[in-house]
Amino acid sequence: MRLLLIEDDDRIAQPLTEGLSRYGYTVERVRTGAAGLADAADAPDLVLLDLGLPDMDGLDVCRSLRARSPIPIIMITARGDEADRVVGLELGADDYLAKPFGVRELVARIRAVTRRTGALPAVAPGPDAIPAAPAAAVPQQLGSLHLDRRTRQVRLDGRDVALSPREFDLLAYLAQDPGAVHSRQQIMDAVWDPHFFGPTKTLDAHVAALRRKLGDPAWITTARGVGFRLTIPEARADGTGPPEGPR
Repeated sequence: MRLLLIEDDDRIAQPLTEGLSRYGYTVERVRTGAAGLADAADAPDLVLLDLGLPDMDGLDVCRSLRARSPIPIIMITARGDEADRVVGLELGADDYLAKPFGVRELVARIRAVTRRTGALPAVAPGPDAIPAAPAAAVPQQLGSLHLDRRTRQVRLDGRDVALSPREFDLLAYLAQDPGAVHSRQQIMDAVWDPHFFGPTKTLDAHVAALRRKLGDPAWITTARGVGFRLTIPEARADGTGPPEGPR
């Protein structure tokens, strides 16, 4: 996936470019709004846009980009006021990330934006990469759990499991990397939305519903103070039969 980074500060641009490259992204960096508008003509997959540019306001760059293209735009800026966020989003930005932030959070935001906008990332995993989801056309088998993203069907021990759309999305997200802990924020960004302002307990409610429908709470375990992981209960690991009752 090719990213266009419009950022004049070398202290931010250099580590950001290096960090994103470890996740398999190709980053083209320019220092001015004018150069960014010119390079955007080559149709990058996504634009990372700073607002404090030396030649023009990043909001004007965003307005110009949006007027001519549906390209996904994530604003990355030190302007963290609500008014700036609102203006940026109303001008057409797809997300708004205030500095300072971590590369892992930015990658999660990029993936969330590309899912919402339909842009399909094509990245090779770097050494610290957040694993990409398995190809949608290839069903995933996890012990006795069968997950088909293309048809959005789930089967467990040969029986269909009826999930709500959000429950399916949550299960599919955790199944990207079984055993890995996903933070609450990563899950909310990916399965809900970076701008979701509802109660965070909604995640706990969906986890509880998934555990109940899968018949064993051990399928989704809690990493206290961090988030959740998908695990394959030992009794189900070889698909030979149901586990013992809920613990």
